[in-house]
Amino acid sequence: MFDSIIHGRYLVVFEKVRMPFAISLLILVLSSASIMESHAQRLNQRQRRERMDSALTARYYRIPYDTNYVVRPEGRLTLKVRMNQTGNSFHAKGTVNDIYSKADLKTGHKTTFSIAGIYRGISAGIAINPAKWKGVYKDYEFNLNYYSSRFSLDFSYQRSESLRGDVNRGDRLQQMETGDLILKVANLAGYYTFNHRQFSFPAAFTQSFIQRRSAGSWLAGISYQGGSIKTSDELKEKNPNAPDVNIDIGHIGIGGGYGYNWVLGKKWLIHFSMLPTIVVYNRNNFTVNGERKKAKRMRFNMIFNERVAIIRNFSPRYFAGATLVMNNSIFDDKVVIVNQNKWRARAFFGFRL
Repeated sequence: MFDSIIHGRYLVVFEKVRMPFAISLLILVLSSASIMESHAQRLNQRQRRERMDSALTARYYRIPYDTNYVVRPEGRLTLKVRMNQTGNSFHAKGTVNDIYSKADLKTGHKTTFSIAGIYRGISAGIAINPAKWKGVYKDYEFNLNYYSSRFSLDFSYQRSESLRGDVNRGDRLQQMETGDLILKVANLAGYYTFNHRQFSFPAAFTQSFIQRRSAGSWLAGISYQGGSIKTSDELKEKNPNAPDVNIDIGHIGIGGGYGYNWVLGKKWLIHFSMLPTIVVYNRNNFTVNGERKKAKRMRFNMIFNERVAIIRNFSPRYFAGATLVMNNSIFDDKVVIVNQNKWRARAFFGFRL
């Protein structure tokens, strides 16, 4: 009986030892399969990254250009620190029902700091507005820029409550303060570069190319400018006698211009370009206290797009510079004249890896 008990105990002990061993073996097999699957996934991800990088590299160097004038910089990644400032001003005047009205308005200057990265021609960035953190600046602005060897595009949309200035109606003067008016405006300028093999917009504005020798090009393009300025509900509630102002503009222009990249001493690049466009479609309305004047055929109706840039290449890796992009317009039909001046200035420092 003692032996059987001992024997039974050995059987029991044997069973208790054998079952954990089987579980451990199963866990080991599953872990090995999981490790192999994870390794395969990492391998596939690496292969996809390598294929994507190869495709981006091929695309990056596929653009045709004359290497005597334009070359790609060394390195895959470009990092830039930028300070940006923008502003906008509006001027409108006209005679409605024999009463002369005039408005001179401008927004507050918006200053932001941004960090941007460019990898194989694809860029991304983030901007910081210190004034917005403090609650001082409540305006909103969106900018989209695209520069390639042949085509370039500048788009901006702004919604501002910082517009202020003077509105005259007859002999009566009304001073508009921040929050009294709401501005919504969009600007678009598209360019085509004819001498794209020797002249480079990206060399001046994105530094994804380097201009080695001076060159210029004729440009063809299209412009759009549209938006509105309206008296806010807050002003109407605060001052019922304030003029109810509503300025609506919308224009499409087609034209041509010229751009030039001037290389000095192989380290300096100075760029300037202008694209004037003649408006082929417009809708201007100037309304004060419900009295509306719609613009008719214009005597002088144009949109101007100007750019200036100064770039200093300290070495193949380090560079710095400043740029200025402006959109100006003037519309005159003898009765209603509307003028807008939108600008964006930028200073930056960058390096390539």
